[in-house]
Amino acid sequence: MQDQTIILDEGAISRALTRISFEILEKNHGVKGLLLAGIRTRGEHLAERLSTRIAEAEGARPPVIALDVRPLRDDLPPEARAQPSRLPPSPPGLASCTVVLVDDVLYTGRTAIAAIEAVRRMGRAERIQLAALVDRGHRELPIRADYVGKNVPTARSERVNVHLREVDGEDAVILTRAGKP
Repeated sequence: MQDQTIILDEGAISRALTRISFEILEKNHGVKGLLLAGIRTRGEHLAERLSTRIAEAEGARPPVIALDVRPLRDDLPPEARAQPSRLPPSPPGLASCTVVLVDDVLYTGRTAIAAIEAVRRMGRAERIQLAALVDRGHRELPIRADYVGKNVPTARSERVNVHLREVDGEDAVILTRAGKP
C-alpha cells in the first residue's frame, strides 16, 4: 500500500515555471547568450516550456537542446551507461553562452554533475546554471540549484514523481510514501 500526495498540480507547475523563467531573465539580464539544456526526459520538456515563457516576456526565444546524460552517470550499472553518447553538437558561440541545465527533480546531485560533464564535452560555456522544478534534498555531491520551483523536504524512502503532459498525459508532482501493509 502506498500513500500519495499531489504536491504540485497543473496550475502550481505553471506558476513555478513562470517564476523560474523571470528569475533566469533577471539573473542573466535578459535572453542574450542563454541556452537551455533540458536533461532527458522531463527536463527537456520543462526547458521547452521555460523557453516559451521567456519568449513571451522578452520577445526572443532562447535555444533549447536535449542532454542524454545516462552514459556519463556514475551511479548506473555499466549496461545502462554503455549506450552511445547522444550529445548534441556544440552550439555556435558556446563559449559566450550561459547554459541553464533544466531537470525535473534535484536529489543526490549526480544527474547534475553528469549534465555539467556533458556540456563540458561540447565545449567551454561562459557559465553553467541549474534549474529544477523540485528540490527534494539528500545531496551526495556539493550541488545547489540556482532556480527551484519548489523545495520539498523528503525522507530517502519517499519518491517524487513528476508527470508532464508531453510524456504522461497530465501535469502533476506526486510524493509517494511507502505504506504499511
